[in-house]
Amino acid sequence: MDYQAVLEEVAAYARPFVGRGHVADYIPALAEVSPDRFGIAVADINGEVYGTGDWQVPFSVQSISKAFSLALVMAGSHGDDDIWQRVGREPSGTPFNSLVQLEWENGIPRNPFINAGALVVTDRLLTMTGDASTSMLEFLQAESGNTELAFDQAVAGSEADHGDRNAALAHFMASFGNLENPVPSVIEHYFWQCSIEMSCRDLAVAGGFLARHGLRADGSRLLEAREAKRINAVMLTCGTYDAAGEFAYRVGLPAKSGVGGGIVAVVPGRCTLCVWSPGLDARGNSVAGMAALDQFTTLTGWSIF
Repeated sequence: MDYQAVLEEVAAYARPFVGRGHVADYIPALAEVSPDRFGIAVADINGEVYGTGDWQVPFSVQSISKAFSLALVMAGSHGDDDIWQRVGREPSGTPFNSLVQLEWENGIPRNPFINAGALVVTDRLLTMTGDASTSMLEFLQAESGNTELAFDQAVAGSEADHGDRNAALAHFMASFGNLENPVPSVIEHYFWQCSIEMSCRDLAVAGGFLARHGLRADGSRLLEAREAKRINAVMLTCGTYDAAGEFAYRVGLPAKSGVGGGIVAVVPGRCTLCVWSPGLDARGNSVAGMAALDQFTTLTGWSIF
């Protein structure tokens, strides 16, 4: 596979979509990012990386971090499925920050990739490690091979200043006994995790364990193959907010998006991709990113179906 040639063709196809949609202005620090950026990278299972456009420009990972926090919790649970007693595995059908569903389901979030579910996963990681955000940052530094990865303090502060909805979600779940740690600690670590800055290159490489059936970049095992399969399955059904059905229809790959404009997608046994363009559609997914991944699977014929 000539990855570079494919990426250049994908970028040309996606170019008319760049700038469409709206940046995530409800987080003021993200509202300052130019919507005209576009980058895409692919890392094969052997660690070779290819990219084009703004593929080495760092951006705020936002909800992409949720896939990594889930992986760390599952890796640290040693086969214990306790986390799945506290969060479900079904698509939500409601906005990612909705309170309504929690009321009906007694404080149990529908899946780990909506905000409520990610707060539960962060809470569990905080219990396991004592420092959920730093544990994730160090893991991402190791997997990406980029020791310069860091939190964006402006983004974290901006989220904290405008994080009333997330605080409400956390307090609501705490009222049902579904948090182990104090609400302020949980939401602080959650905001710091979302604020990590990475490039398409960094994310494609860091997510490689999901394409290698649980093997880390150094060859050690993070997850059993069945656990990696399960994370990929939840990414397929829940990873792009309430557009997961549309994404599966168009792209056919496990993926996790973030309102920073990034999308990480996995081709099990082959490679991991990351695309970034900040303009979002009404459901919070990158417009150009969706188009690019659609074209990638069209050109390669690769999907899980």
